[in-house]
Amino acid sequence: MKKGLFVTAMASLLILSGGIGGQVSAAEGGKPVERIVWEHAGQLEAQKGFDKNIGTAGVLAGSYKDYVIVGGGANFPYETVLDGGAKQHYSDIYVLKKSNNKLTMVEHTNLDHEIGYGSSVTTDDGVYYIGGSPEKEFADDITLLTVDKKNKLNAKKVGDLPFTISDGIAAEKDGKLYIGLGKQDGKESNKLYEYDLKTSKTRELASIPGEAVRNQSVAQILNGQLYVFSGGGSIAYTDGYKYNIEKNTWSKASSVKVGKKEISLLGANSVKLNKDEMMVIGGFNKEVYDHAVKNLGTLQGDDLVAFRTKYFTTDPVDFNWNKDILIYNAKNDTWRSIGKVPFDAPCGEGLVLMKDTIYSINGETKPGVRTNAIYSGTILSK
Repeated sequence: MKKGLFVTAMASLLILSGGIGGQVSAAEGGKPVERIVWEHAGQLEAQKGFDKNIGTAGVLAGSYKDYVIVGGGANFPYETVLDGGAKQHYSDIYVLKKSNNKLTMVEHTNLDHEIGYGSSVTTDDGVYYIGGSPEKEFADDITLLTVDKKNKLNAKKVGDLPFTISDGIAAEKDGKLYIGLGKQDGKESNKLYEYDLKTSKTRELASIPGEAVRNQSVAQILNGQLYVFSGGGSIAYTDGYKYNIEKNTWSKASSVKVGKKEISLLGANSVKLNKDEMMVIGGFNKEVYDHAVKNLGTLQGDDLVAFRTKYFTTDPVDFNWNKDILIYNAKNDTWRSIGKVPFDAPCGEGLVLMKDTIYSINGETKPGVRTNAIYSGTILSK
């Protein structure tokens, strides 16, 4: 396998001040954060069989010990969406090792099948990847990814779900995975399940209230409960819910709101900062998304052609995707912004937290267009 230096020299140093609306607790030690320093951290090498990596969305991403594991995902390498281009999924997995605040690629390998738009869960045991494959045979898999002492990736299938799943949520607590929403067996679903990693048994839990269709939400375990926010179907949502694991009941949590502004997190990603807080980056703009889905689904003939042409040739900035770095505090049931990302807002990106460093890996910057960039954000505490 080809090995190479992933980061040689950090470029385009971008400083983003934190503290807007309150202070953030870092993942380690709960210290208040003064600011986040973002750096352009390079890009991944081309996938097998391709000359260039144009970036992917819906990637597998997580951390294990001193390693970032990322790969899979999908893009449109041959023709644009406007021209009817086909979506390409990938089997490539990259293992990057963190040393002295830099990442070096130590392995580029391939799974025996393509993946994308599954759920990634980082645990002490490794990174679980759940569902998410264009091949039905593998779209119900639960796979555990680790790295051995020789910097080699180990990908082990540890279970099967009784349904395929994509665009859903997953989180882990006490050896059990909480999996649901998204598309199950190819159909939109609001169902939630518990998968026991020890017994390999799946148990259906209470369904999330509200909308029957809820794709690409963000979710984390905070204070021992499962929190789910936003997502979407024919429209984007800004609501939030808390699932009580012991009681198997749902209750409302705060909507995603900063000041008077409600924010969609459809397509965003999140990381758990500490027992109380999660950080979210990305999210489609609700008004733009709702308008586009309506028109793409109802217009016909020349009107549809004109709308599609304008929509898919629009500059990323005009989609107004969420650039605020958002923090949710479960203890206080509040949201706040700590500033904005100094790069195009990504959706479907890999988001990985390693101690005081957060990595935003690839993702979509407008409908049908990916970025190959990776950004490293150093969380600086007071």
